[in-house]
Amino acid sequence: MDLGIRGKTALVTGAGRGIGRAISQALASEGARVIAVSRTQSDLDSLLDSINGPSAGHMAIARDLMDRRQTEALLAELSAQPSVDIVVHNLGGTLDITDPFCSAEDWRNVYRLNLEIPIELNLDLVPRMTARGWGRIVHISSISAFENQGPVSYCAMKAALAAYTRSFAGIVAKDGVIMTSVLPGAVMTEGGYWESAKATNPDHYNKYVQERMRIGRLGTPQEIASVVAFLCSEHVSFAVGSTMTVDGGQGRGFFS
Repeated sequence: MDLGIRGKTALVTGAGRGIGRAISQALASEGARVIAVSRTQSDLDSLLDSINGPSAGHMAIARDLMDRRQTEALLAELSAQPSVDIVVHNLGGTLDITDPFCSAEDWRNVYRLNLEIPIELNLDLVPRMTARGWGRIVHISSISAFENQGPVSYCAMKAALAAYTRSFAGIVAKDGVIMTSVLPGAVMTEGGYWESAKATNPDHYNKYVQERMRIGRLGTPQEIASVVAFLCSEHVSFAVGSTMTVDGGQGRGFFS
């Protein structure tokens, strides 16, 4: 299937490793021009090498978007681009904040990482899409958005992101901008939590896979990336605000 995004420019945050790296590669394979954003330049250099880098028109920008000044700098750099047609907000996480009685400052940091940064980028980039009459926004959320899985602050922010996606999508759909979200389950990523758990606590890892993953294994970044690439395509013009669970049967909710 031709996704119809050849020649489109796609911004991917959190692109250096794991799911973000796989998404960047999937979009590049469809002929999109990728602008990859990550904190770590060496990760970006490795990604560019894997997709033929600048020779194919791709570019990388090393920015720590938790720093508002660096987010502003990124937006200034993007303003020089002819267009940004696709945005995949892959940046997110728990920040290892697991205490339900964590400080207000901890809450603000989890909010910043998972919700404020996507909103801040969207406020700048979406009006340009509506002016051109075409755009795709995909938020990478988590099944924690709809289930009590994970730290309280993380679950709350992912739930807010799902509500934001569903609500805001209806505002911009008439202008050809389709906003969606993907809710991954547990995914095995290089250097990630589950890789470490499998090596250091195999009993915990095996118990989780047996009891929680109905498919009998964890997901791969490529399995998430394929779904995301489709949601960036011409074929989702009626999928306004859709939320897609991609979790190997891990979740227990009937509706996403």
